[in-house]
Amino acid sequence: MLVKQLAELVGVTTDTVRYYTRVKLLNPATSDTNGYHLYNAGDLRRLRFILSARQLGFSVKDIHSIINESEQGNCPCPLTRKLITQRLAETEVLFKETLALRNRMQSALAQWDKAPDGASAEQVCSLIESFVDPIAMEAQNEQ
Repeated sequence: MLVKQLAELVGVTTDTVRYYTRVKLLNPATSDTNGYHLYNAGDLRRLRFILSARQLGFSVKDIHSIINESEQGNCPCPLTRKLITQRLAETEVLFKETLALRNRMQSALAQWDKAPDGASAEQVCSLIESFVDPIAMEAQNEQ
């Protein structure tokens, strides 16, 4: 099947299929007559696996490692558990950072609801320049 057919079967763009081919997660045959990539049922299964792994937060590098482990005849499940544990830890850090940003934004809105619009000639935006982050202030006071 051609790239367009494979893409339609799994509901992605042809660019997505081409990307995974370019990074060597898919290895289609190449037509001798026109140079087109020819995908088969194995490529379809592999692409579905790749998309599932991406939905779980695995990186392309992670997916390469998992596939390589499997192709070497080893069970990739221990590696998969290790990698998802790492991705979960990274996600927890990002979640905490995002939550802190959300709290700062809410605090800024609360402060700005009471502030007038306007800036002096020396200011770009008085709202941003006058913002006092209560979390940062609390952390400074603890030191």
